[in-house]
Amino acid sequence: MAIEKILVPDIGGGDPVDVIEVAVSVGDQIVVEDALITLEGDKATMDIPSPKAGKVASVDVSVGDKIAEGGLIITLETEGAASESVEEPAEEAPKEEAKSEPKQEASKEPAPVAQPEPAPVSGAEVYAGPAVRRLAQEVGLNLAEIPGSGDRGRITKDDVKNYVQQRMNGGGSAGSGLGVAAMPAVDFSRFGPVSTRPLGKIQKLSGSFLHRNWVTVPHVTQFIESDITELEDFRQAEKGALAKQGIRLTPIVFIMKAVVAALKAFPHFNASLDASGQNLVLKEYFHIGVAVDTPNGLVVPVIRDVDQKSLTELAKELGDIGEKARAGALTPGDMQGGCFTISSLGGIGGTAFTPIVNVPEVAILGVSRSEMKPKWIDGEFEARLMLPLSLSYDHRVIDGADGARFAVFVSACLEDLRKLML
Repeated sequence: MAIEKILVPDIGGGDPVDVIEVAVSVGDQIVVEDALITLEGDKATMDIPSPKAGKVASVDVSVGDKIAEGGLIITLETEGAASESVEEPAEEAPKEEAKSEPKQEASKEPAPVAQPEPAPVSGAEVYAGPAVRRLAQEVGLNLAEIPGSGDRGRITKDDVKNYVQQRMNGGGSAGSGLGVAAMPAVDFSRFGPVSTRPLGKIQKLSGSFLHRNWVTVPHVTQFIESDITELEDFRQAEKGALAKQGIRLTPIVFIMKAVVAALKAFPHFNASLDASGQNLVLKEYFHIGVAVDTPNGLVVPVIRDVDQKSLTELAKELGDIGEKARAGALTPGDMQGGCFTISSLGGIGGTAFTPIVNVPEVAILGVSRSEMKPKWIDGEFEARLMLPLSLSYDHRVIDGADGARFAVFVSACLEDLRKLML
């Protein structure tokens, strides 16, 4: 018998994630694809299957542990020669990650939203991965000030979020721009019967990011209505045939195409501020995030290369990723790399809302329920189907005139589908 070390594969992100279930015990006989553990990252859970068959010799993780790519899950007794993974130490991946940090990041200026701040120390002096460092730079924090709760003092995303939350609740330094008055402690039971329910993980994670985005980004929201009467006629004519193929043609796919056309016409909407806040990074790809309502909360999977896909391809992919999201099976990679977000409440109702910019993006489009309204055309009123759109944008990057132009451009594309072909 040979001993195989089974390691965490590529899970779409370099940061440690929580182990929420261990499915095997010492002595178990397992086959290829048997589930070993279940991991929970930011808004996603995933099972890690075994790449080998054999007898479990040791289980090296427990529920509540944090583990990253390359971390040791189990050792397995198998028949045949041992693989190369036997000789790799279990902690090699996180150690290498710390050593490979680019030291030039230390010289970058902190973002202007949190000032003044001491200059960040070098990668050799702080134990944190690249994603944690990027998160800290986004909110202008010095990692040297944040205590690490991970193994050997490693700073995790939760450590950064907790530190930001403390500063937002009044623990920040004067002039940081993040400190707010602490919430009062109220004993609500004095006024009547109460019960307490903890927030879900998605709500906790989303809450800290949304608070940061709202506090640090100067938002402006532009409202407009688009006449989608012809678009809806076309959609109704085509959706029956596509439904027979298992494809649901929703208005969102048309909106995605219209947004991409607008991003091409206004490139500074397809951009992000860099960590210093002094430069704009223009993107030459078009990945669109679409908010999906799930039983566990709102998640935003990303549809890649929208400009290169047909309406039918987008409809199928959107349906597949929506089912994956509602099943809680999204991976961190499914929710990364977005350029622009669309949040639709049309299936629920409402006439307008103010969506919060999904930093590091600089704009987001809210979609409300369409409604038949009278519209004055050629000397008489006609009943037309009007779609309310709400465009929020980062006023540091986008001025009001361009915000209005972008909204009008998206509306015009939806009103005349031929514009999407230009």
